[in-house]
Amino acid sequence: MPIYIIKVLFQYDTTLKFQVPIIGLVMGERGLMSRILCPKFGGYLTFGTLEAGKISAPGQPTIKDLLDLYNFRQLGPDTKIYGLLGKPVSHSKGPFLFNAAFKAASFNGVYMPLLVDDVAKFFDVYSSPDFFGFSCTIPHKEDALKRCDEVHPVAKSIGAVNTIIRRSNDGKLSGYNTDYAGAISAIEDGLRGLHDMHNTIASPLAGKLFIVIGAGGAGKALAYGAKEKGARVVIANRTYSRAKELADMVGGDALSLDELGDFHPENGMILANTTSIGMQPKVDETPIPKKALSSYSLVFDAVYTPKITRLLREAEESGVTIVTGLEMFIRQAYEQYEKFTGLPAPKQLFREIMATYA
Repeated sequence: MPIYIIKVLFQYDTTLKFQVPIIGLVMGERGLMSRILCPKFGGYLTFGTLEAGKISAPGQPTIKDLLDLYNFRQLGPDTKIYGLLGKPVSHSKGPFLFNAAFKAASFNGVYMPLLVDDVAKFFDVYSSPDFFGFSCTIPHKEDALKRCDEVHPVAKSIGAVNTIIRRSNDGKLSGYNTDYAGAISAIEDGLRGLHDMHNTIASPLAGKLFIVIGAGGAGKALAYGAKEKGARVVIANRTYSRAKELADMVGGDALSLDELGDFHPENGMILANTTSIGMQPKVDETPIPKKALSSYSLVFDAVYTPKITRLLREAEESGVTIVTGLEMFIRQAYEQYEKFTGLPAPKQLFREIMATYA
């Protein structure tokens, strides 16, 4: 497997002590880390293309990305490695956000997309303390929790992690969930703006019927957060048994996704899509017919590439308040950055960075 090849390439400088310059590169998207991390692990050189799309080998980044996105000239033996574990990962804006923030804070770290098929095997291979922290996205949030040596109580209650830190003293993995707070606070602020409730302490979700599409890691986070705020939760999923399992966990009800289009017991409901439906490149997909959206007062979509998904566009056309996945992404990254670096999150900088790439 490519990950084993990359590990061998990265070990030569400290274990085999070669006396000649070595160029060790792995092709394809999984090999991107071998191209970026050359300065850290003693590689002689790496290759970049002058223009996007005009590559001489699979997985080759542009010189601009190497220098400006991954801060290639600042990388060295002491650089801490961070990355996003997922499949897919190429759409992620995480590298833009974290690498720019690292550079602004003069923090010696680099953040990369890490295309991973099997998260358990990944942690078996990448046990080095050089790999200090990880974000987790679809489909690894639940499996990643099982590999953590300790899990924060909230993440344990949710049953999924989106943030993992490797402890420097013993190498053990600590798991956290920052998704639920990021998403729920964004939805609450959307409702407060809708109902002019900015001066109230109580959550505007209290008593609301809150429909969660998806029963994976993000779905669990949203369902847990909504229940904690006093909402009545309904889970809709393609596989009804998974919807029922999550609904039972949070004391809610379950539907199959096919039933959702005809489900409108009341007006003013909240809808939260936590699946990848509508994500690039399948931007024409939506989890619910447009005609059903008029029963909702607010629609949230965890997908943020594109920023305005078909679901959000059709909701807005139906006169419904929308909250984008980009808002959740920024807010969940605040705590993630603080756990990665030990520094306060540069919240204004985060928003400026993401405004550039939205």
